Amino acid sequence: MNELLGFVLNFHGVMPYLMVFGILLACGLGLPIPEDITLFVAGMLAYYGLVNVWFMIIVCMAGVLIGDSMIFWLGAKYGRVIASKPFFCKLLSPERLAAVQEKLHQHGNKVIFVSRFMPLLRAPTYFSAGTLHLPFQVFFFYDGLAALISVPSIIWLVYHFGAVADRLIKTIKEVEHGILLAVLAGVFILIVKWYIEHQKTDVKK
Repeated sequence: MNELLGFVLNFHGVMPYLMVFGILLACGLGLPIPEDITLFVAGMLAYYGLVNVWFMIIVCMAGVLIGDSMIFWLGAKYGRVIASKPFFCKLLSPERLAAVQEKLHQHGNKVIFVSRFMPLLRAPTYFSAGTLHLPFQVFFFYDGLAALISVPSIIWLVYHFGAVADRLIKTIKEVEHGILLAVLAGVFILIVKWYIEHQKTDVKK
């Protein structure tokens, strides 16, 4: 999270919006960055005054819904062909897809709504909904309804409580730096210890 926030902070003007939008789209295609972390970063950008919070919410809504629609479209268009590929098998295992499809059959549209709040189930659910040829307008309605709750809530809360989040990020950085210094000190001590023992061995010879 710190690395992503630090990276995006290097951009100004329209670029932060484009960066966040692009990352959310890539998340829809399997980029290993949690969507919620990206929304957290979007909220921090608004807190720092680099973006307008309401416009960022709109941008994030677009990125999330388009990304979700891409997963749905891949499921509808290619279905099991994609799911059998090695790369997608790791992201969407056959067991997980089977479990999601069973839940879709049992609970229908409610699963799509609830999955937005369950990161590990989002992609398998949306892909399965496409594979099962659920009408896109139905998928988009329930996914959009859930996104209207989750996306603005995360961004607004981070923006509103940005001071707390900022202190937390600084604390995390300090801890990371402390751990790094401890590791370097440990390595240095081991090298010195090895050198002293090596010198003693040479003297005995």
